[in-house]
Amino acid sequence: MTGSRSLSSGLRALRPLAFGADPSGERLARIRRSPHFADGAFVNPEGTRTRPSGGSALELAKVFFRKESRVRRAPSGTLPVHPTTYADLARPPADGLRLTWMGHSSVLAEIDGHRVLFDPVWGERCSPFDFVGPKRLHPVPLPLAALGPVDVVVISHDHYDHLDLPTIKALAGSDTVFAIPLGVGAHLERWGVSPHRLRELDWHESTKIGGITLTATPARHFCGRALRNAQHTLWASWSVAGDAHRIYHSGDTGYFEGFKDIGAEHGPFDATMIQIGAYSEYWPDIHMTPEEGMRAHLDLQGGRPQGVMLPIHWATFNLAPHAWAEPGEWTKDAAEEAGQKVALPRPGQPFEPAGELPVDPWWRAVSHPIETPWRPSRARRAAVEPARVSEGDLVTD
Repeated sequence: MTGSRSLSSGLRALRPLAFGADPSGERLARIRRSPHFADGAFVNPEGTRTRPSGGSALELAKVFFRKESRVRRAPSGTLPVHPTTYADLARPPADGLRLTWMGHSSVLAEIDGHRVLFDPVWGERCSPFDFVGPKRLHPVPLPLAALGPVDVVVISHDHYDHLDLPTIKALAGSDTVFAIPLGVGAHLERWGVSPHRLRELDWHESTKIGGITLTATPARHFCGRALRNAQHTLWASWSVAGDAHRIYHSGDTGYFEGFKDIGAEHGPFDATMIQIGAYSEYWPDIHMTPEEGMRAHLDLQGGRPQGVMLPIHWATFNLAPHAWAEPGEWTKDAAEEAGQKVALPRPGQPFEPAGELPVDPWWRAVSHPIETPWRPSRARRAAVEPARVSEGDLVTD
């Protein structure tokens, strides 16, 4: 037995730091008591598929590594990153709410006098190693230290493009509190974050930090950082409510009917940050397309176009077979069809949802042609080609 324990301890010592740690002790006991944990793993609110019927890893690899596909999955030139400065963020928002998209799913939200940083990834690669893995397509808009004090860091789940070791280690020495899904605290503690600064929540649990309430809400995704994923860390979307404003961050998720319930309980929201990139027919239930993202936003708002939608999880890393600019282009079209306000900032460009929104399609200047254009709805096409519309046109891509 002693030899077995020594071998186990030795294997743990060889585990890369970026892999984090597995939950144990009371944390693991709490996980096992969760109503969302069954048969040794966390489960989604609805079933999931990782690939369509007949799909295969080999077929995906052929698509992903095809030369013409690789070219269009990256910008054709240098991205126009907004030159954000500390002075930009030091001025309080006029209406009490300001969002700054830093790229991918990283957003600084200034809400009712509090500063909340969602899924901060300042690392060069979303990978456990610094020499391989998806690399940034644009630099971070400003150094992490230039953000100024952050009251709460919110993590949606433990994938590398949302939970970044270099960023967490840089924040570990600050006074910020971390709001995280159940189980993720094991990673943060291994990386130097004090347990007393962790607010570790199951779905539907809330914590109050200063004058804001943060609630972990359901999402349809999965977890894991090591070679063997035990599904012992939860994934979540987040509702944040201040004295005057409410915002929502989707994390990574497939579309599911639960958005309506989240909206009914916690909305409507002044702004939603919705994942609309890195989708594929090979994983249809764990990431949303732009059309599904717009549907999720409307569900969260009680079915009516209101608030502002900020598209996230695109433009920064090459993680799926679709064209690099496709999520932005399709989201813009989906918003126009729905009559929904959408903010389309350059990375690093602050905006206030109650003020003038950034809507310029900045990506077009550095985008290769999109192979699959957005197909408008029947009503939109009818205005242009009334004689050619048929009942089959009711379906949109």
